[in-house]
Amino acid sequence: MTHTSVDVPTIAPSRIRHGAGFWIIAAAFLTVMAFSTVPTPLYALYQQRDGFPTFLITVIFAAYAVGVMASLYLAGHISDWLGRRRIILAAILVEIIAVVIFLLWPEVPGLIVARFVTGIGVGALTATATAHLSELRAIARPAESPAFSSTVSSVVNVGGLAVGPLVAGIFAQYVVSPLVVPYVVFLVLMVIAAFAVALVPETVERAEELPPYRPQQVSLPDGARSTFSAAGAGVVAAFAIFGLFTSLAPSFLAGSLHEPSRMLAGVVTFSVFGAAAAAQLVFARLSAVRQLQLAVIFMVVGLIALATGVLVVNLTVFVVAGIVAGAGVGLLFRSAVGVAASVAAPESRGEVLAALFLIAYTGLAVPVLLIGLAVAFLPQATVLVGFVIIIIALVLWAGLRMIASRR
Repeated sequence: MTHTSVDVPTIAPSRIRHGAGFWIIAAAFLTVMAFSTVPTPLYALYQQRDGFPTFLITVIFAAYAVGVMASLYLAGHISDWLGRRRIILAAILVEIIAVVIFLLWPEVPGLIVARFVTGIGVGALTATATAHLSELRAIARPAESPAFSSTVSSVVNVGGLAVGPLVAGIFAQYVVSPLVVPYVVFLVLMVIAAFAVALVPETVERAEELPPYRPQQVSLPDGARSTFSAAGAGVVAAFAIFGLFTSLAPSFLAGSLHEPSRMLAGVVTFSVFGAAAAAQLVFARLSAVRQLQLAVIFMVVGLIALATGVLVVNLTVFVVAGIVAGAGVGLLFRSAVGVAASVAAPESRGEVLAALFLIAYTGLAVPVLLIGLAVAFLPQATVLVGFVIIIIALVLWAGLRMIASRR
């Protein structure tokens, strides 16, 4: 996502075609993103086993966001020099290391390290896989619009985030060792993915002399910082909701909402991310302004219903609210990326988008940490209502500013 476009060089024939390589990279991307959310329905099980406070769940979760941000800044762009396939393989190897840590060191310090390592791999993979998919498809189908590869990348990214909790929730409900089996399954899947990716054609030829290493350049657009600020606020709000449902939602379900099954936490998170991915597809043909309007409506209505579901202790309302808010998150996030890209000069678009994604992952970590700290002193319902009020205000301000910039 932080890459600028590159010319595709002539590459020696590979063992598989570019068209097949496109789907292999998509499958590997999906697998890694799914693994990144596998712990979501398992946090409550770790907490029940070890008796640690809810705040530690947010610390474990925040370690992931810190890992992603560090990787995006330090390594998100180096596939432009070293090649896409090489970096994707390295990212998968990092995820395999994270799986091993989960299995061998399942106490809180190990969970923090494992989540940080997971974030490192995801940060290196996301931009690289997105660029590789675009380039593979351009070679396999040169007459096709680039919109197809962009859509596949977006759906695989968010869809993978949805699949992870669902799979882990099913295992947590039905297997004897729910804190072991999901990781073993994903270890096998990622080893298979690594072997498959090794067969995919390269689309960036490594230079004989590599340029001096530097971190990812990050910049704000000149003359449009107000609009960019609105986009930044929008992604903070969007990722804060994602953060809530991938960290503390299982605790809310198991506590005040009386979770009837271990699988429910996974199903709820799957529904939120699934709604985000589905909304991007269903409303793709609407104008940018209309998508932003729907995003604001969905998020405000969903957040109000979310608070209502907690206050009246109604599980159905809570779940439906998460789905509606998730649809809004998907639309708002894509719209915010579009707004940020539109106000950036072509030569600095990658740097501006890098800044936006770093802001987004700050929104993933910081609000969740604050919520986790607050629930140590206040009732969960009170904290969640306060979170909803703040995020609604942020959504309205950011959404209205972005809508005005698009007209």
